[in-house]
Amino acid sequence: MAIREVAGRWYLYVGHFWHRGWSIIDVTDPSRPHVARFVEYPGANTWTLQVDLSGDTMITALEKPFANFGGDPSAPFGEGVLIWDIADPLNPRQLGHYRTGGIGTHRNLYAGGPYMHLAAGMPGYKGNIYVIVDISDRANPREAGRWWVPGQHEAGAEMAALATVAADDRFRTLLRPQCRCGGFCGGEDVSLHGPPYVIGNHAYLPYGAAGIIILDISDVTRPQQVGNLGFSPPFHSRFGVHGVLPIPERGIAFANSENVTYSRGGAHHASIIDISDPRQPELLSLLPEPIPPAEAPYRDFTTRGGWRGPHNMNHHQHHPDVQKQGNLFYLAHFNAGVRIYDVTNARLPREVGYFIPPDPKRRYGPMPEDKLVLQTEDVLVDRRGFIYITDKNQGLWVLKYAGAA
Repeated sequence: MAIREVAGRWYLYVGHFWHRGWSIIDVTDPSRPHVARFVEYPGANTWTLQVDLSGDTMITALEKPFANFGGDPSAPFGEGVLIWDIADPLNPRQLGHYRTGGIGTHRNLYAGGPYMHLAAGMPGYKGNIYVIVDISDRANPREAGRWWVPGQHEAGAEMAALATVAADDRFRTLLRPQCRCGGFCGGEDVSLHGPPYVIGNHAYLPYGAAGIIILDISDVTRPQQVGNLGFSPPFHSRFGVHGVLPIPERGIAFANSENVTYSRGGAHHASIIDISDPRQPELLSLLPEPIPPAEAPYRDFTTRGGWRGPHNMNHHQHHPDVQKQGNLFYLAHFNAGVRIYDVTNARLPREVGYFIPPDPKRRYGPMPEDKLVLQTEDVLVDRRGFIYITDKNQGLWVLKYAGAA
C-alpha cells in the first residue's frame, strides 16, 4: 500500500494477490472507504503486488507468480516495474516500463529523485539482487548499478565466497560464522526480498539468509558493502531477513523475518538493531511474541493454522503523508493480526496494542494452504493516525489506535 493527500482528499493505492491491477481507495472519510478507481493490468499470470510513490510519480512491481500462489510456470508473464504519472490521482498515466529480463521485481523503493531501488530477479542470478535504476527520463529507465551476494551470479560461474568488505580482520572474523560455507552462501535462501531502504549514501538490504547488508552507494555505479548482520542461524533461513527499516536519527533499525513454514521450522524474529556504526550493526532486542487472547480456542499462533509470525511494517517513512516512526511501532503479524509495540526503550520493547480480524469466510486464492484463517499482510499508518491493514482473503481494514499514544 501507499498513501497520499491531494487537495484535501486522501487516496490509498493498493496492490492485489488474486487480481491483476491496482485499486485506488478514497479514505478521506476513513469510516467509509470506497474504491474510486481500479487500474487493471492487461496481462495474465502476473503478480501486481507492490506500490510505492513520491510526489506525482508512482512505481508498481510486476513479477512472475509462484506456482503455489496460482502461477503457471510455463505461461508468459509480465515483469519489471511500471512508472506512472499520478498528478491526477484517480487517473494514473503510464510513462515507462523497466524490464529486468528475468522474473521481475518484488518489493521496491522510490523515495523521489532520479533513482528507484529494486529487489530484482535478473537473468543469470539465483534469487533477487539489488538493482538501481535511473528514471530521470521516465520513458527510458536505465540501469545505473547493481550489487549481489557472491555466489548468486550463476551465469558468472561464481563460487560462494566472502563478500568484499572492509579489509580489517575484525570484520572478516564477524562474517565467517554467519553462513555454513564461510561468509555468505549464494544458495536457495539468499535473496533480496526488499524493499531496499535508502537513506543518504547508505542502502539497507533485507537479504534473506544473508541477513542485513549495508552498502555505501555514494557511487551508484559501484555499490560497496560496509556492514552486515546475520540472523540465520539461529533463526530460520528462508526469508531470514524479510524487511529492514533504518531510523538513523535514533541510531536503530527495525528488522524481521517471514516465516512460511506453517507450524514447522525454526523460530522467526522481529528485532531492533543498533546501526549507529553502519560497519558493525548489533542486535539490541527482540520484540515479544504475540500471546493469544484468553478466550481464543488455540494455545498459540504457531499451531493456529496459516502462516504465522511478522510480515510487513509501516515502511514508507520517506512519504510526508505517512506517520513518522516514533515510540509506536506497527507490525503485521499474519495469523495474529496487527501488533503495536512501544519502542521508547530500544532495549526493552513491549506490546501495547493489537487488532485480530475475524477469520475469512470465503477463499479467494490458494493461500493459506491449510486452514482458512486470517493472514494479515500489510500495515500502513497515515499522518492522521489511521491504520490500514490488508488480508489475503478479506481485503482492507481501517483502524484507530485507542491506547495512549
